[in-house]
Amino acid sequence: MPSQTGKVYLVGGGPGDPGLISLKGLECLRKADFILYDGLVNPLLLRHTSAQAERTARADSSGKRTLQQEQINQRLIAEAKLGKTVVRLKGGDPYIFGRGSEEAEALAAENIEFEVVPGITAATAAAEYAGFSLTHRDYASAVCLITGHEDPAKPSTALDYNLLAKFPGTLVFYMGLHRLPEIAEALISEGMSASIPAAIITKASTPFQRVVTDELANLPDRVSKEDLSPPSLIIVGECVQMRERIHWFENKPLIGKRIGITRPSGQAEPQIQMAVSLGADPVLMPLIEITKPESNAELDQKIRSLDQYEWLLFTSANGVQHFFDRVWEIGSDSRLLNRIKIACIGSSTAEALETYRLRADLVPDDYCSESLAEALIQRKPEKPVLWMRANRGRDIISTQLKSAGIHLDEAVAYHHQDAVALSEQSQHLIETGQLDWIGLSSPAIARQLAKLIPEQARQYLGNKIKLAAISPITAQAAEETGLPITAIATEFTWDGIFDAIQKASK
Repeated sequence: MPSQTGKVYLVGGGPGDPGLISLKGLECLRKADFILYDGLVNPLLLRHTSAQAERTARADSSGKRTLQQEQINQRLIAEAKLGKTVVRLKGGDPYIFGRGSEEAEALAAENIEFEVVPGITAATAAAEYAGFSLTHRDYASAVCLITGHEDPAKPSTALDYNLLAKFPGTLVFYMGLHRLPEIAEALISEGMSASIPAAIITKASTPFQRVVTDELANLPDRVSKEDLSPPSLIIVGECVQMRERIHWFENKPLIGKRIGITRPSGQAEPQIQMAVSLGADPVLMPLIEITKPESNAELDQKIRSLDQYEWLLFTSANGVQHFFDRVWEIGSDSRLLNRIKIACIGSSTAEALETYRLRADLVPDDYCSESLAEALIQRKPEKPVLWMRANRGRDIISTQLKSAGIHLDEAVAYHHQDAVALSEQSQHLIETGQLDWIGLSSPAIARQLAKLIPEQARQYLGNKIKLAAISPITAQAAEETGLPITAIATEFTWDGIFDAIQKASK
């Protein structure tokens, strides 16, 4: 038994948009040893932790309970007694219809230290992402948060619909999708106007948010004709009419699109953020991983002889990172580069260099190997050029420089390793045609997708599932393997891929 009991953090993960978790919530994820997370939590939040994480849901899709609350309580207690830092990650806010207080009571009864980290509750996020304000000087000066799904074991409802019908403000019912007809009927029968504006919002603040509005009396019939699924909120009040004037979330250019991000898992953060900012759902499906060389002997020798070279050449951000990591590991630093000029293949590589407070001396206008080689040839280097490269890739730089009589040395700074399989999520989405786009950022990634994509899913390529290539060279590699390309970036970066997807989606 550990000598000291751990601590539990009851963390609100927000309503769905992964950017809506608090800074303190992120801090808890980063220091956690063990995480229990609800089914309403966006799995993208787990990219901020290296802890063991387990999904726990109190009910399955049919509504049948699969894990009792008491079992969740006991699991938190058991993990904390092992001396671990435990995070109970919950959708929305832990205490607003989240049963977090029940978990806190269980922890307190066992004298286990805990903290509560509040989260943005679904009511505020749903309303604001739908385009109306729960309070407004012209419409409502009060808000009432109500459960739309009471404990079925109760002998009768604890809600007084007579009072609710007369409430001078906005009503918000949590989890009431399947009880909407009963809720509307109860309010109207107790005197609420049948024509008051009302809305139902499902999957609030996610790319798949749906909003249906109508008069309260008509809303159940409208909703019955829509294919809606939980989680949901019902909002009743005059503020709903603001949606026509100030809705904004649905205006995002890639709203509702699922986009496959094929970059190595540890490097996909900028693409995740870009996808979310455009309204898309990023699906992580790394097709290659980046690793260190098995031996650094050759790389170390080249680093120690940098003064022999006129130019140092980087063709990826990975090359930059692994080069400088190794420089530091052998006890040196960037002062080694005080007499060498640096060339980068494109803006992303140059930006990686800037994180080390170094500026590239050369970045070609077109971000490709051919343009970089030509730009170097024009500068007529008198001393050798050193290329920090991967263990494999196109040899066009080597071919062109050597043909021009330039002495080129190469050092393998990192390795590409092909993924042996698609992730479970991406495999399912591809097989069912539910992925809208896949971004291909290198010929190697294109070829690996062609190897791993299920044969039965090829029928969806080019129609349900479209492919966007980072460059004409990547597009050519894809098409040579039978993958149809719908869009090609004009700027050879991931930003360029997203721009191409936007243009093709209009």
